[in-house]
Amino acid sequence: MTLPSVRKAIFPAAGLGTRFLPVTKAQPKEMLPLVDKPTIQYGVEEAIASGIEQVIMVTGGGKRAIVDHFDRSLELEHYLEQRGKSDLLHILSEVDDLSNQVDITYIQQKEPLGLGHAVWTARRLVEGEACAVLLADDVILSENQPVLKQLIDAHHMTGATVLAVRRVPRNEVSRYGIIATGGSKGGIHEIVDIVEKPPTADAPSDLAALGRYVLLPAVFAELDRAEPGAGKEIQLTDAIKRTIGRQPVVGLEFEGDYYDTGTVPGYLRANLMLAMKREGLRDELAPLLRELLEASPEPR
Repeated sequence: MTLPSVRKAIFPAAGLGTRFLPVTKAQPKEMLPLVDKPTIQYGVEEAIASGIEQVIMVTGGGKRAIVDHFDRSLELEHYLEQRGKSDLLHILSEVDDLSNQVDITYIQQKEPLGLGHAVWTARRLVEGEACAVLLADDVILSENQPVLKQLIDAHHMTGATVLAVRRVPRNEVSRYGIIATGGSKGGIHEIVDIVEKPPTADAPSDLAALGRYVLLPAVFAELDRAEPGAGKEIQLTDAIKRTIGRQPVVGLEFEGDYYDTGTVPGYLRANLMLAMKREGLRDELAPLLRELLEASPEPR
């Protein structure tokens, strides 16, 4: 049986961004730039390249900047036109074109009750359909096929809920949701359990779930009856876990470069890595980085 297309993608963007205070007091963390583009734009571009038709932004208070970014700014366009800034107008047109390629809908999460609750908030917009979830903090760039498209293809092959997974060092497993696997075929692993942020000694594997999902409707049924879990929040992984045994759940070891921008060190690393890949920036940055390393005192 041919499965329907995955047409909708949820972007949970209601978090308070407390790790980046004070800058996130007035600016959504999803709008923090990676070089010259906000982190959330990378995810929207990935969704479009994966065939998504509707993006559902789950936002909270103080997130107006996200709406404004994907809307046209006629005043700014006029200003640039009057001054002959055609190169900058082209950059603006590329952003504007994103909202022409996909419908963007905004819905508010009224309370910060966790990732699972944010996804559940969009339930009426995806009712009865498999849908994607993308976390803007996790920027994943692939030179070949977008990571979300890899997950959608795995969903069509297996009929399963699909999690993007990657092997992480054993000393870092306590930072992630870690999957326990049954059978494996290529890069697709049957998931028999998910443990959220386990102690190193208790981790069932080194395969971590990283910020991309394709969810079957059964997950939303579990979110409907969910109780707060780790951190006193409603956890998406708990709802997925409760579908195991009744619905197929698999992890896909994806291909692509992964950048965790959810912490200050990860965010700074992502900026440096992407800047060093940018034509015109690498030649300027490489000597500066060498100078900084030579000038830095030894850590105490």
